[in-house]
Amino acid sequence: MTDRRIRVLVAKPGLDGHDRGAKTVASVLRDHGMEVIYTGLHKTPDMIAEIALQEDVDVVGLSILSGAHMALFPRVREELVKRDMGHVLLVGGGIIPEDDRTNLEQDGFAKLFGPGTNTDSIAEYIQAEMKTRWAAEGVDA
Repeated sequence: MTDRRIRVLVAKPGLDGHDRGAKTVASVLRDHGMEVIYTGLHKTPDMIAEIALQEDVDVVGLSILSGAHMALFPRVREELVKRDMGHVLLVGGGIIPEDDRTNLEQDGFAKLFGPGTNTDSIAEYIQAEMKTRWAAEGVDA
């Protein structure tokens, strides 16, 4: 068994200036033993994907409250795929209507979390998903 830690990028795409939730989630993920890189506010999809590549992350978590999720989330995914990072676990959170949630999950987002989600459950989901992915790859985690 190695001491491999899950590396997570928490990002705020677009002009959404509300980052309290993203900072809270980042803190909880750290408390669960993950390495967390927080991008700060106002990042473009290209910037987010490039940071994910440079930081060699396992997970990209997007947070948005502005309503631009259907424009920005797919663009982040496209930018990750361009960089051969389509394998990265992609999750998101914020105010996302159920229909949009379904569409985004069909487009490659593993899970989308809404307001009021227990933050420990987000960390537990990521841990379980990465354990499954690493086992399938034969990676000792």
